[in-house]
Amino acid sequence: MFHARLQLLRHGRPARPCLFCRSRSSNSSRTYSSISGTPPPSPITSLSTDSTLPNLRIGRHTRVIFQGFTGRQATANARESLAWGTNIVGGVTPGRSGEHLGLPLLPSVRAAVETLKPDATGIYVPASLAPAAIEEAIAAEVPLVVAVAEHIPLHAMLRIHAMLKTQSVTRLVGANSPGIISAVGACRIGFQPLPCFSPGSGAGTRVGIAARSGTLSYEAVASTTRAGLGQSLCVGVGGDIVAGTDLREALTVLADDPETDAIALIGEIGGTSELEAAAWIEAYHKQAQAAGVQPKPIVALIGGTHAAVEGRIMGHAGAFALPGEPTAQEKIAALERAGASIVDHPEKFGQAIKARLDALLGSGASGSSLFGQAGSTTQRRGMHTSSLGRSNGRRPTIQTPRTTSRTVTQKRSIYISQDATFDLLRKQGVNAAPYSGHGTQRYLAISIDRSSKSPCILAAPSYDGTTPSSQSNIRRFPFNYHAGVDGLLTARVANHLGLDTLSSTASTEGLRKLLRVLYTTFIEHEAYLVETAVVSRLADIKVVHARLGLDDVAFGQRQAAGDETTLQLAAVTPPPEADALETQAKAGGIVYVTLKDKEGSAPGTIGTLVNGAGLAMNTVDALAGLGGQATNFLDTGGKATSETVKTCFQVLLQDPRVRVIFVNVFGGLTLGDMIARGVLLAFQETNVTVPVVVRIRGTNEAEGQEIIRSSGLPLFAYDSFDDAAAKAIELSNEKA
Repeated sequence: MFHARLQLLRHGRPARPCLFCRSRSSNSSRTYSSISGTPPPSPITSLSTDSTLPNLRIGRHTRVIFQGFTGRQATANARESLAWGTNIVGGVTPGRSGEHLGLPLLPSVRAAVETLKPDATGIYVPASLAPAAIEEAIAAEVPLVVAVAEHIPLHAMLRIHAMLKTQSVTRLVGANSPGIISAVGACRIGFQPLPCFSPGSGAGTRVGIAARSGTLSYEAVASTTRAGLGQSLCVGVGGDIVAGTDLREALTVLADDPETDAIALIGEIGGTSELEAAAWIEAYHKQAQAAGVQPKPIVALIGGTHAAVEGRIMGHAGAFALPGEPTAQEKIAALERAGASIVDHPEKFGQAIKARLDALLGSGASGSSLFGQAGSTTQRRGMHTSSLGRSNGRRPTIQTPRTTSRTVTQKRSIYISQDATFDLLRKQGVNAAPYSGHGTQRYLAISIDRSSKSPCILAAPSYDGTTPSSQSNIRRFPFNYHAGVDGLLTARVANHLGLDTLSSTASTEGLRKLLRVLYTTFIEHEAYLVETAVVSRLADIKVVHARLGLDDVAFGQRQAAGDETTLQLAAVTPPPEADALETQAKAGGIVYVTLKDKEGSAPGTIGTLVNGAGLAMNTVDALAGLGGQATNFLDTGGKATSETVKTCFQVLLQDPRVRVIFVNVFGGLTLGDMIARGVLLAFQETNVTVPVVVRIRGTNEAEGQEIIRSSGLPLFAYDSFDDAAAKAIELSNEKA
């Protein structure tokens, strides 16, 4: 079925069977156990041709190595994973040999591959070392590479994706990912909180999860477990700008997995992965309908309906919209049209999925009357109530978030001014000057195509000076990172811009020269956006608007290294508008964004304190869905301490709008009892003048809740998000 095992390895050793084939042969007694007892059509064979996708099917058979094996974090993680049942066979620390944790330690990935025959590697090294580690694993042809590090420079990942496209053996998950885990197969390659996971009780109870957010996926896991369900395979695609494995690819594997009965899909702002997932779901449903079988139920959540801040990164590196990318509302609408049900909070996944599964059981899972119905109606609350039962055999009603949102206009951290960008372009021979009012403006940019995981040209035949994402005529033209812009691509862009009808030869040649300059600028300065507006006059291409957006991680590294050009750019780059609270939070390792509406007013009243970027976005969204308004986005970070929580309180209390503080924490790496102690510390050392509502779930949730309950302080402790949010909204209204 798949051809990975037919690929010859470049270094002369015999090709090993692919992971999928080995797992099938070693588990030949397994039968498909879907609701209907009949496997749905295989989406992998018909809807995807990528031979590395089966490498995601991890389990007890998966032989795992760790890169950075002797490091503190890798050691602690390996101990947990081994105790849980993960088949870790050894690891790599450069230049070292021997044993670690009683397992072989090798000096290189190549040596580990030859000695240990791994199916997968988990990369546990700092972000600065991660690109080289990923490349080493690809060169050694490890079938599955899982990279958890965040803050890897964008262009390093683009180069890695260009490398991946030259081979057909290795599949990448991440970077900036919690990893991949199989609850059924007791295999963890990542840092997911193990106490949350359960394999379920058999057929009809196992939920596969594909998620861009780690914390939201943990919430979904806990929710399904509470609903009496379990989990099969959970793929954390991660929050990077270009993901090694995207949502559509994860869906492809989950739909074909015989141990997955239903799917939870978690997306967010930024990119087009959710639209591609929606198109895949539509095709999957049509294929199932044609075969006369039931498709697996899919329930989805999209973060950023209210927390989307134009031009600003919302915690995750990829959680911002590039020109031409869809809004969160557009993603929700596409998923609903495709047949997915929508929830507005991950706590609601369990009952929503259980209701869908019960509905299939109630219908006998033999017909196709349920097929393709989005079935989503708006409810304010009650996803955990009995109203979501079988609904007389029909698909139950699921809450749909409101589609209104506040647009907050702020800048990403590093935008180079138009004057400075003009200077850069002029030095390379470009005719650049502000628009004089003469000639038709056309939009032209070099940016990222997250779908193809490569650079792309963005082009629109007209431009009115507004945000190009609002223009329906913008088109993407992806191209190879190393090859650059060729003549054929230039001709296609010229055709879309309408330049090929204007002094054809000269205009097209001028466009070719300009695109080469833009691409050179994109590469040399490690940009994520080189944006222009151009006019064609007298067979010349003139740039009349320009903006350069730089990857903040790479910019900081180059600046610290004393790169002369970067230092010159920093000197002429105006600092962003000062926000004292954001600056104070950043100094404490906290990601904080002040939320205002598009007119600059600040109607919010609820200060939010959340761990995890995805959960922080969703908290703002869900509060808005219940009638509340947050003053801020705040992500404590994955390793928040009690001191961090105290700092968060100090920041929040300086905003005069805050009438109540809402602490919403799901314990993964962040422990629930640690957060609770941080809240108490804040009361002891900070003058807390507003009510505080605390919701703690996840790792050490019982301990954290008990600390809050027994504190004797004016705190409101809740387990349910809806109950906690309703209380926060009630208290904020009382203070009005």
